[in-house]
Amino acid sequence: MTAQPAPGRRVAVVTGATGGMGRVIALELARSGMHVTTVARDPRRADSLREQIGREVGTGRLDVVPGDLSRRDGVIDAAAAVRARHPAIHVLVNNAGAHFNEHRLSPDGVERHIAVDYLAAYGLTLHLREALERGRARVVNVVSDALRDTRQVKLLGRPRPATVSTDDLDDLGRLNPADGFVPFQAYARAKLLTVMAGYDLARTLQDHGVTVNSVHPGIAATNIIDDLVPPALRPFRGLIRRYMLTPEEGASAALRLATDPALAGVTSRYFLRDVETRTPPVSYDVIAQRQLRATSDRYFLPGGPR
Repeated sequence: MTAQPAPGRRVAVVTGATGGMGRVIALELARSGMHVTTVARDPRRADSLREQIGREVGTGRLDVVPGDLSRRDGVIDAAAAVRARHPAIHVLVNNAGAHFNEHRLSPDGVERHIAVDYLAAYGLTLHLREALERGRARVVNVVSDALRDTRQVKLLGRPRPATVSTDDLDDLGRLNPADGFVPFQAYARAKLLTVMAGYDLARTLQDHGVTVNSVHPGIAATNIIDDLVPPALRPFRGLIRRYMLTPEEGASAALRLATDPALAGVTSRYFLRDVETRTPPVSYDVIAQRQLRATSDRYFLPGGPR
């Protein structure tokens, strides 16, 4: 499932591209002239995307790297496979994400939201760093505005931002513990960590021409929404979906950050769709950011957790 880019063609890496917004992002980046690589746990699920890109854009514009991004070794191996094919990367869209209704640990001993919604994006960025620097890349982290308000029903009361205790940032296993586990809050906390680490990565990579931004694409009618809808409202999911953005509308916010010439050089920002927006105060704590990144770097070191 390997397709080599034509000489001089820019390269984009997109996770979560086999459905929903990720599929639209991959298609539109290919349509813009880029060669797209996606990481897929089941590469066969990418066949229809390959066919669509081939039909609408041209053949040989997508290649697929097998990888389970919920596992530490899966992230490392996927990044190695991407590096072997593409010494320079120009766009990285960390779009893969998941919501889990029960507390479980990943095979590496961290809660699954932390593994999928934070560590997958951070680990890919970390292990693709040299290729991103060669491409003076734009890194786009697709997150959720749940990080600014963890209430699922926002009719009454004040927003409740996601929180994280700096006492827990030295041990990823302490984040989202089983005691007091609330799925939506756990999901929001993982997205908060992505933004926090992204702010620090942006400073680290800025001198190399790499930008790192995060975006909430809006509430789009994708598969993850079925898990995010509160139980009391699930009988009305069909009606609710009618008032949501389409995947195409949701994807437009990430595509803007990835391709808009007006945003060249813009980094270390969080966008609520197209509007730059502030995130919770803890996300700007430089000491906490560095503490989180140091812990995350240790996780991905050789001999880290299995």
